[in-house]
Amino acid sequence: MKETCIRLHNASFYSYHGVSTNEQASGGKFEVDVDMYGDFSKASESDHLKDTVDYERVYRSIKELVVEKRFYLIESLGAQIADSLLSKFELLNRVIVRVRKQTPQVGGVVDYVEFETEKSRAGKDSSGRV
Repeated sequence: MKETCIRLHNASFYSYHGVSTNEQASGGKFEVDVDMYGDFSKASESDHLKDTVDYERVYRSIKELVVEKRFYLIESLGAQIADSLLSKFELLNRVIVRVRKQTPQVGGVVDYVEFETEKSRAGKDSSGRV
């Protein structure tokens, strides 16, 4: 099996995550990148959506978590996104998720803070082998 990657970069959302009541009330811009690893060789040959991961569905899954739920920490949000994608998309063996919080409240000027997590499907190594 050949592991390949589909990337979704810079999905942007306005949402209300944060520890402070001000962040929870006023909200802010969040961005998500996802690297999705699996064997997509069948899709490369067939040119059929059913043989790959539908990244429109991936985007909707991410949006559902980012916009409809509230988290204190981007670490929790990122972990939930990774777990959700692995449970919803059987072709995925491994995901890397990055969540960026734009202009975080840190008492100074910072473009963003970013959290990254990598998760693999249980029972498989990073190449997808059992």
